[in-house]
Amino acid sequence: MRTRLLDLPVQTAIHAHPEHQLVIGLSGCADFEVQGQGGAVNRLHACIVPGGEAHAFSGRGQNHMLIMDLPGAGQELGLGDDLARLFERPRFMQLDHRMQGLLDFAQHALTEPGPDQDGLNWHLGGVLLAALQRRLSDGLPQPTRRTALTPAELQRLDAYILANLDHPISVAALAAQVCVSSSHFHALFRESTGITPHQHVLSLRLREASRLLQETSMPVAEVASRCGFSSQSALSHAVRRYWGQTPRGLRLGRA
Repeated sequence: MRTRLLDLPVQTAIHAHPEHQLVIGLSGCADFEVQGQGGAVNRLHACIVPGGEAHAFSGRGQNHMLIMDLPGAGQELGLGDDLARLFERPRFMQLDHRMQGLLDFAQHALTEPGPDQDGLNWHLGGVLLAALQRRLSDGLPQPTRRTALTPAELQRLDAYILANLDHPISVAALAAQVCVSSSHFHALFRESTGITPHQHVLSLRLREASRLLQETSMPVAEVASRCGFSSQSALSHAVRRYWGQTPRGLRLGRA
């Protein structure tokens, strides 16, 4: 068992590892998503990641996370069989005020190493796990799987798209804006809007292209470039499919 401190990057990352993992925020906040369950990790909330489960995570600005790695499935935890229940599935668990003093001690112990540091970390990890197991035994309700994006998240996505129309916009980049994995984002977005992320990005590109064509005298090639189309002909093709008009027709106000 390994207990350590880590600052998580703001840019969303996705990975998996064979070890079980416990993450608690000592300062700041981070967002995690495991098996479609998303939640914040901070001083009052912990995230439990079963070994082998792919998970997405990102820090919200400056943060300081306590991370504990334990042997994964099929290996002996060495802390009692009932503790293995903690890692049966992903969990986001609320921490009560009684754990705050323990977290203060953990932060001090990990930042001020002394003799027999490995032994201290092992016992410290055991106490933290035992406290969380007690919370689980008290019947802490578990979060449900996310099925849609919130209106605020959809607004954040639109703001990001409009600010980056002149660049390629990937699903991974959009997923990072709302702190979910790329694989889960597509389903969440379609459930929330009825269309795919690609269709929505194209719609915003065309809407801005239409505005520029009708309100400015900007050359069509420049409009295409500013709105993220690879060429003037690519813009013309998209406009014909979307409005049944040419860019010149839109400019003359016949759309």
